[in-house]
Amino acid sequence: MNIVDEINAIHREVGSREVSGEEAHTVLLRRTYDAAAEDVWDACTTPERLGRWFLPVSGDLRLGGRYQLQGNAGGEILRCEPPKLLRVSWVMGEAPGFSEVEVRLTAQDEERTVLELEHVAVVPPGMWDQFGPGAVGVGWDLTLLGLAFFLAGREIGPEKAEEWQFTDEAREFTTGSSRAWGTAYAASGASEETAAAAVAATTGFYVPPRPE
Repeated sequence: MNIVDEINAIHREVGSREVSGEEAHTVLLRRTYDAAAEDVWDACTTPERLGRWFLPVSGDLRLGGRYQLQGNAGGEILRCEPPKLLRVSWVMGEAPGFSEVEVRLTAQDEERTVLELEHVAVVPPGMWDQFGPGAVGVGWDLTLLGLAFFLAGREIGPEKAEEWQFTDEAREFTTGSSRAWGTAYAASGASEETAAAAVAATTGFYVPPRPE
């Protein structure tokens, strides 16, 4: 894997919008896959396939139903328009506040698909001030990388992913991802000092120093 190419394969944007009178932060990721839109959609919505590259999912997996990712977020399926759009609420445990994820697929041709993932959330000020967009952005970068591996025939399920995160390859990707989100944060209007501090905090969280 070429780490630089994989980091550069993702376009990142940081923004904000008002949700029910509160300021919500947004992160947007865009990546192109060499696969048909129907195949990308199926990989993202079929439980058996989703569990092979992301996480096992359970629940009432239809419009209006509720889902739960093992050890991760859960919520309600708000919109489902195969093979183009999926929107879900995204709740971690009992955490309060607004949080939604929308995935949009656009077919470029029969074997090439653009995926956009937008996460909109009302984030506690202390968390945003410390980590900025990288707190969720790095996680989504890793998710889109996992999907790329899966569609290319290199599967990294939850167990392999846990092992992989300690490799030099993973540490290099995660560090580069954190820096890329710092660049996107600065482009959104954050000062260079604020963006640099967020990168340092995010990198320290995702890539802690190796034990001596």
